Amino acid sequence: MSRRTIELGASADLLKARLDAREMAQAAGLGVMDQTRFATAVSELGRNALVYGGGGACVLEDRSDTLQVRLLAEVCDQGPGIADIEQAMGEGYSTSGSLGAGLPGTRRLVDRFDLQSGSDGTVVRIEIVRRRRG
Repeated sequence: MSRRTIELGASADLLKARLDAREMAQAAGLGVMDQTRFATAVSELGRNALVYGGGGACVLEDRSDTLQVRLLAEVCDQGPGIADIEQAMGEGYSTSGSLGAGLPGTRRLVDRFDLQSGSDGTVVRIEIVRRRRG
């Protein structure tokens, strides 16, 4: 199992998280499309943690085995939390005037998506799982 932690305190950290996610996906044997999906999802969640949560951390894990590639990411912040998760997960919702593709778009990129949020911050866990070709 491989594990990397990236502190998210500035825009440059988002690039590092994205590059580390892509590198981990490539090393695990994922194709270019899945590498891009994982890196994009990590980048989007990291951006949310930085913009809305005042920063945070991103943990990347490769839990692959001989049968499957299994990559996980957990992005957390200690911001005020998401007041209405259902609304935030709706298509087109944005509090910053952006296109609002963030959370629902990220959910579509991955196989598993779990969001927990409260007054002490937000934690989002994502996972991509692919069977190894044999």
